[in-house]
Amino acid sequence: MRRAGRPVRARLRDRVAASDPGLLRLAAGLRTAGAIALTVAVLALLDTGVRQLVAGALAAMVSTFAVREKGRAQQALTLALGLPVALASMTLAAVLHRFVLVGDLFFLALIFFAVYGRRFGERGTALGLIAFQIYFVSLFVGATVADLPELFRVLALAFGCSALMRFVLVPETPTGVLERLRGAFRARLAQLLSAQLDLVDAGPEEADRALEQVREGTARLHETALLIQARLAEGTADDAAARLVQRRVADAEIAAERLGLSLLRARGAERVDTLALHLPGAPVPSGGRQPVRDDATAALRRDLDALRLLVLRPVAQATGTSVAHLRNRLLGYRDEENLPDAAPAVQDVFRAVGESARAVLGLRIALGGAGDESDDSPATARSREELDAEDAVLDAEEDEPAEEPTGLRRPTTRAAVQVAVGSTLAMVGGELLSRDRWYWAVLTCWIVFLNTASTGEILVKGYRRLLGTVLGVLAGIVLAGAVGQHTWTAFALVLLFVFAMFYTAPLSYTLMSFFVTAALGLLYTLLHTYSMSVLVLRVGETALGAACGVIAAAFVLPVHTDRRTNDLLATVLERLGDVTRSAVDQLSGGPPVELLDGARGLDQALADLRAATQPLTHPVTPLRARRETARYVVALLETCAYHARSLAATAELLPTHPSIAADPRLKRAAGRIAHNLETIAAHVTGAPSGARVETGPSIASLLGPPGSGTPRYGRVTDRVLRHLQRLDEAVAGLARPLGVPVAEPADRPHAGPIAG
Repeated sequence: MRRAGRPVRARLRDRVAASDPGLLRLAAGLRTAGAIALTVAVLALLDTGVRQLVAGALAAMVSTFAVREKGRAQQALTLALGLPVALASMTLAAVLHRFVLVGDLFFLALIFFAVYGRRFGERGTALGLIAFQIYFVSLFVGATVADLPELFRVLALAFGCSALMRFVLVPETPTGVLERLRGAFRARLAQLLSAQLDLVDAGPEEADRALEQVREGTARLHETALLIQARLAEGTADDAAARLVQRRVADAEIAAERLGLSLLRARGAERVDTLALHLPGAPVPSGGRQPVRDDATAALRRDLDALRLLVLRPVAQATGTSVAHLRNRLLGYRDEENLPDAAPAVQDVFRAVGESARAVLGLRIALGGAGDESDDSPATARSREELDAEDAVLDAEEDEPAEEPTGLRRPTTRAAVQVAVGSTLAMVGGELLSRDRWYWAVLTCWIVFLNTASTGEILVKGYRRLLGTVLGVLAGIVLAGAVGQHTWTAFALVLLFVFAMFYTAPLSYTLMSFFVTAALGLLYTLLHTYSMSVLVLRVGETALGAACGVIAAAFVLPVHTDRRTNDLLATVLERLGDVTRSAVDQLSGGPPVELLDGARGLDQALADLRAATQPLTHPVTPLRARRETARYVVALLETCAYHARSLAATAELLPTHPSIAADPRLKRAAGRIAHNLETIAAHVTGAPSGARVETGPSIASLLGPPGSGTPRYGRVTDRVLRHLQRLDEAVAGLARPLGVPVAEPADRPHAGPIAG
C-alpha cells in the first residue's frame, strides 16, 4: 500500500537498478551479444561460409569481453593492439597445425606468457586472453594455412564490430557508469528502508524473515558502495569531487545501517548483537520478536516512508514546498527538543532517521542537487552549514605503494607456472581421450585459474564448471535435436545464451558454464560435427581439465587455502586496527587525518577474505565444523568493520560539528581493543608471542565513574562508547574460534593507551 503511489515504470526502473548496480551486467551482455550479431550479419551479407561465421562470432565475443579497462582511450588502444595479436595467434595456430609436437609446445608457451602478462595490468591481461582464445578458436574451426586470408578478414571485421558496439551503439563511459551506480545506490538504499519499515510491524512469525531482508539489503547497499568506490577516480572531474562523493556515500551507508540497529533495539532487544545483521540465518535477538508498540509508532512509519521518498526523488527534482517540509521535519529529529514523546529506544530510532536524512541531504549536495534553501528550517540550515564545513576540510593523502613480491613469490609468475604444468597434464590426458578435442581439457584448466588464488578456490571453481557443463550438455542434446540444421535459429539461440552467460557471470559460475556449453552444442550443430559422443566427450575433457588444474595448484608452488585465508585475515586485522586507532586518536583530541580511505581499505580487505573463504563455506564441503567457524569469523569481522566505519565517520565530523567534542579519556579506554587485535594477528601469522586476549569491565567504565572529577560524557560520546564496546566484544569473540588464548582474570593488566 505505501509504495502504490509511485509509477510502475519508476518502481521497475529502481528495481532493475538495484538488482544490477550501474547496469554493468546488462551492458556487458548487450555489448557482447550485439558484437556477435553484428559480425554474423555482416559476414552473412558477404556470403561467408558457416566455419567463418563461427570463427567471427567467437572472435567478436573474445575481443569484447577481454578488454576491461575503464577509460575509453585505454580501451581503444588495447583493442587496436589486440587485432595484430589475434592475427599472429591465428597464423601460428594454422601454420603449426601439421606439426603436432611443435604446435603443442608453442601452445604451452603461449599459455605461460598469457598468464604471466597479467603482471602488466589490465592491458597485459587482455592481450594474453586474446592470444590464447584466438588460438583456441583456430583449433575449434580447424583453421589451415589456406584459410588464413579469409580468416584475417573475419578477425578484422569482428574487431571492428566489437569497437562499433563498445564506442557507438552501447557506449560505456566512466562518468555514465558512475551516474548509474549512484542511481543504483539510491535504489538499494530505498529498498533497505522499505525492509526496515517492514521490520517495524513484523510479528513473531515474520521477524526472522524481516531481519533477513534487512540483512540482505544492508549487504547489497555495501556492495554498491564498493562498486562506486572502484569507479570514483575515473568518473569524477577531480580528486576533490571523488572524495566528496566517497564521503557522502559512506555517510549514507553508515546512517542506514545504524537505523537498522536502532529498529532492532526498539523491538525490545535492549542489547542488540550487531552480529545479527551480518551472519546469514542468524535469528532475531532474544526479546526482539515483538513489533514496535509505542504511541509514536504511527509517526515512525510515516517518517520512514518519507525518508524513503526523499531517497527515491531524483536529485534534479529535489525542490518544492512539500519536499522541503519533509526534509525539515526529518532533520529536526537531530535536535533533542523535536523528538516525540516515546520510549528511549524509539526516540533513538527517530534520531537515526534524522541522521539518515542528513546523510541523504549530503549525498544530494555532493551529486549537484543542493536545492532551494529559502524554505530551510533552522535544523536544515545547520545541517547544510555542517556539510559545507566538512567539505572544506577534505584533505587527500597519498597511499604508500605496497611492496611487491618478486620471483616465484609473485602471484602472476606462480600462476603462469601452475597453468603451464596443469595444461601439460591436460594436453597429455586430453590426447588420450580424443586426438581432435583435447583442447577442451586445456581450456578448462586455463579457466579454473582465472581470478583464483588458492587450491581451494580452484577446486570450487572446477566443480562449478563441471556441474554447469553437465547441465549444459543435457540442454545441448535437447536443443540440437529441436533446432536441427536451422542455421539462423541456432545463431539466435547462441546470441541469447551469450547474453545470459555475461549477465549471470558475476552471480553464478555454474550458470555461466551452463550457457557456454549449451551455446557450444549449437555451434557444433552448425559445424556439422554434433553428436552425442561429442557432448559426452566435452564432459570428460572438462572433468580432466579441472582435475589437472587442481593437481597443478596442489603440488606446484601451492598456495593452500589456510595460508591464503590467514594472510588475508592478518591484513583485515591490521587495517581494522589502523582505522580504529586513527579514529580514536582523532576523537581523543589528536590532529585530524583522512579516515575514509582507511575504512574503504578495510572493506576491500574484508571482501577479499570473504571470497577466499568460499571453499571453506561451500555447501558441499565435508568439514562442517570448519565451515561454521569460517562463517562465524567473517560475520564477527563484518561486525567489527561496521563499528570501525561508524567510529571513522563520527571522528571526521569532529572538526566541524558543533555538538561533538573530543574526549581524551577515549584513547586510554580503547587500549584493550588494540592489544587484542595485535595478539590475534600475531597468533594468525604464527609470530612468536606470549600475549593473551584480554577481557574485563566495559569500555565505558574505563573512562572513570561519574562524579570522580571527570565530566559525564554526552550523547555523542555515549554513541562512540557503544561502538567501542561492541567492537571490543566482537574482537574478543574472535579468540575462541581462532584458538587464541585468553588471559585469566589475575593475569589481566590494566588497559593502557591505544597503540600508536
